[in-house]
Amino acid sequence: MSYIPYIHRDISWLSFNYRVLQEAKDPSVPLFERVKFLAIYSNNLDEFFRVRVANHRNLLRVGKKTKKQLEFDPKTVMKELLQIVNAQQVEFSYIFEEEIIPELKRHNIHLLRRMDLNEEQRNFVESYFFDNLLPFVQPVLLVKKKIRPFLNNAQLYLTVWMQSKDKDKKQDDFAIIKIPSDHLPRFVQLPSSRGEHNLIMLDDIVRHSITWLFPGFDIKDTFSIKLTRDAELYIDDEFSGDLIGKIKTSLNKRKIGPASRFVYDRTMPEQLLEALKDNFDLTKYDLLREGRYHNNFDFFGFPDFGYNHLKNPPLPPLPYRPLEKTTTIFDAITEKDHLIHVPYHSYESVVKFFEEAAKDPYVTHIKIVQYRVAKKSRIMKALMEAVKLGKQVSVFIEVKARFDERANLEWGERLEAAGVNVHYSFPGVKVHSKLALVVRQEKGKTQLYSYLSTGNFHEVTAKIYSDYGLFTADTRITKEVARVFSFLETVKMPQQNFEHLLVGQFNLREALEECIDKEIEQAKKGKPASIILKMNSLQDQQMIEKLYEASEAGVKIKLIIRGICSLVPGLKGYSTNIEVVSIVDRFLEHARVFIFHNKGKETIYLSSADWMVRNLSYRIETIFPIYDEKIRQVIKENIQIQIIDNVKARVIDEENSNRYRVDNTDFAIRSQVETYYYFKRKGDLELEDTTDK
Repeated sequence: MSYIPYIHRDISWLSFNYRVLQEAKDPSVPLFERVKFLAIYSNNLDEFFRVRVANHRNLLRVGKKTKKQLEFDPKTVMKELLQIVNAQQVEFSYIFEEEIIPELKRHNIHLLRRMDLNEEQRNFVESYFFDNLLPFVQPVLLVKKKIRPFLNNAQLYLTVWMQSKDKDKKQDDFAIIKIPSDHLPRFVQLPSSRGEHNLIMLDDIVRHSITWLFPGFDIKDTFSIKLTRDAELYIDDEFSGDLIGKIKTSLNKRKIGPASRFVYDRTMPEQLLEALKDNFDLTKYDLLREGRYHNNFDFFGFPDFGYNHLKNPPLPPLPYRPLEKTTTIFDAITEKDHLIHVPYHSYESVVKFFEEAAKDPYVTHIKIVQYRVAKKSRIMKALMEAVKLGKQVSVFIEVKARFDERANLEWGERLEAAGVNVHYSFPGVKVHSKLALVVRQEKGKTQLYSYLSTGNFHEVTAKIYSDYGLFTADTRITKEVARVFSFLETVKMPQQNFEHLLVGQFNLREALEECIDKEIEQAKKGKPASIILKMNSLQDQQMIEKLYEASEAGVKIKLIIRGICSLVPGLKGYSTNIEVVSIVDRFLEHARVFIFHNKGKETIYLSSADWMVRNLSYRIETIFPIYDEKIRQVIKENIQIQIIDNVKARVIDEENSNRYRVDNTDFAIRSQVETYYYFKRKGDLELEDTTDK
């Protein structure tokens, strides 16, 4: 492939995570939401090191011949990644210590350290330590080449720098102590005067109590550390053997994987850091400086004291009345297609689809693809109930859904025990489609009903993730959905081609390229040509090159990319006609929408697939067309609201500057809030029409 301007995916991802950090430092964001964004940033970064940085570390170890086949130098990329993260960590500490903590104080919420405690609070801390922490702290003296404790993944530890009280022993000694945040709350409420809320972090309770653990030593100082371990399962390219067994084995190994990040307090003295490097066999590529506290994803558990005014104002999910309030959901879907947009709409329509199918005497089959599943799932319960009532139920479970493998396996075992026909992952290929199919006998004929979505069948994330879902009985779509399920269940190639759905491993990449080529052809003729793409990630070089070609042919391209964007917009000779924005707000933008001008007869697709190599080449994804004219209009209006967002949209550029998008209007447009009220107005109008009738 020829050279094209391209931002490495992991550098672009760090730029995305910085957009999350921007929310934490934005004073217009409610205080407790800012604290939550600190947690989201930290949680994202932890997974990034466990997976992506772990991958780069392994690339550093490969031979020269293998490295020459790579399109980048892993050492150069690794250095840049660590530089970016180090800079972000400095800013994280500043936001927390200089902005968040003072703002908490203004609301009489005080995060205290041990030197700030009064006598009553000291007594409380000491009692809390002996009553709750003592069984878990596990102090270990470090003895070079003799005592080398194992550090659990993402577990907090306190390193202790001390000196023996024996005057004959002058050397420094080091120890580590576990901070049991996996057993106890990270934030402990202290005795407080009326109108105040005092907290102390679990780390500082351990610090306060450390002299009792090492009575023969003088404590010089303490510093927190954390080790993140490699979580990559290395199973995507396995083409033989018992895949399920391999995954179970890999899950067991995950907790003891090699180090991918050793986080330490940046004020730690070099002498102690060298001792830790030697004891735990760490290299400079393992080290990452942070502030006094780690595992900041524990901020998810920061107490709110009932202060709702410090949170986002509620936007309760809106009922989608045409399905939720109908007597029979299948009659409503037969009449016309229906689109819901969670979390603006309630997820109740989807749950009702399965619960009604389970009980309906005319339903014979229910089929679904499960990628991520809620711990408590009404959908799964309905499927098991359907088997009891004589339905044939088939569930395809993708067990390679990262960090949800164990949960998916457990659900698979429960479903099988209930009599559900469970199919598992293909070796070498992930199934990422979000599909369901219900087969119903009506007046002696077989009728198919389908639900296609951009997001998972997950009742919990549906309250946070922004996704579209389409209910349809359109045979152009339902017959092809049935064909996808037939392939998943039999692993036999369909005898007919897909004409309406774009399906990974069959026609997806080629069809998308054809859509772009049509716009290029029109632009070259001097006719209107445009592309609007909304997705999580754009990384596939082949597709980026095609978009560059379209841009230079005169196609107007607007991109809304939440996460990774390896394309560089606005470059002369490549992307002068491409604009890119990213929206990070209270809901996670997860929907994929592709709109092609198509000579004025717009082609509109919704999709489970991002434009990444893995999605377009190594997954079974489904892209589905929108044919209903009213639904097409809704999607276009939703996208237009995001395009003109001037509150939460950031401009993506070559410098990864993440500057906020501004325009010349005085009217603030925050797309997620505008979208909520768009659907509220629409629902109220539909209710008025129904009442009038």
